[in-house]
Amino acid sequence: MKDRMFRAISVCLLGALLLGAADAPQKSAFDKPTLEAYVRHLYLLQPQLTVTIGNPKPSALPGFKEVRVHMSQGAQFQEVSLYISNDGKKIVQGNFYDVAANPFKPELDKLKTQFQPALGTAGAPVVIVLFSDMQCPYCKGEAEMVRQKLIQNYPTQVRLYFKDYPLEGLHPWAKSAAMAGRCVFQQKPDAFWDYHDFVYAHQDAITLDNLKDQVLGWAKSTKDVDSIKLGACIVSKATQAEVEKEIEEARALDVSGTPTMFINGRRIPQAIEWANLKTIIDTEIEYQKTAKNAGDDCGCELKLDIPGLPQTKTPGLPSGSPPASKKK
Repeated sequence: MKDRMFRAISVCLLGALLLGAADAPQKSAFDKPTLEAYVRHLYLLQPQLTVTIGNPKPSALPGFKEVRVHMSQGAQFQEVSLYISNDGKKIVQGNFYDVAANPFKPELDKLKTQFQPALGTAGAPVVIVLFSDMQCPYCKGEAEMVRQKLIQNYPTQVRLYFKDYPLEGLHPWAKSAAMAGRCVFQQKPDAFWDYHDFVYAHQDAITLDNLKDQVLGWAKSTKDVDSIKLGACIVSKATQAEVEKEIEEARALDVSGTPTMFINGRRIPQAIEWANLKTIIDTEIEYQKTAKNAGDDCGCELKLDIPGLPQTKTPGLPSGSPPASKKK
């Protein structure tokens, strides 16, 4: 009798335990605290780092939603896209491609080149969009290389567009210089490149306090630039919204440092040597002869180093001497 009672009690207890286990909530990556704890462990994130989990969005990957994870410490930041299965159980990180489309179509769709300073031939098969910061020393070196070699070597095959991405947390006068440059561009588009060259050449002498005087001094010695109108534009901050729109575009493209180039959509997230740049351009010119899915007809660093985050290499970046590291 006692033995039967013991077995009955044991069965009841086992049933209760199984029922409790079935009722226990399952972990889901769509739960923000759960996902934050997971990525903190995955990427070895220290407590002083701020982690912000975005809301799920539809993605082009069937069966998955995209969640943006923003990691920051002061002015430094990094963002990653995670793809979470619809049941919340699986997480995928990385790139995926549609073989029927240009592999860089998402970037091409976000790059806006209308009404931007440009060099080279309209309709060229290769388009380079350069995000730069006028106070960034690595941008200065790349700017000099581009001005001296790019159009001279590719007068009809390349179109270059310049986009401002001032890193305000690192460079106190970069945004003001970008705004002044837009004032010059509005008044005389061709004069923008003279302004561009002047600022980079005098980068070491410019400060937040003397920027306006330096720019107006340049304008007085430059043909077809009205220094009075330029001064009024600078004082009124007439181009601030335009520069801030450029900043938002850079962030939407996950640009975390300067200089960053997009060559027919292919991201080059660091300064690049001329030999490597030339190899990519030559390859793209040849590819576009048959592909015809990019080109002009189609449309310093704030990156936060995360020890546990996989380090990515730009697809197709030629081997050779590594480019100079960007200022942190």
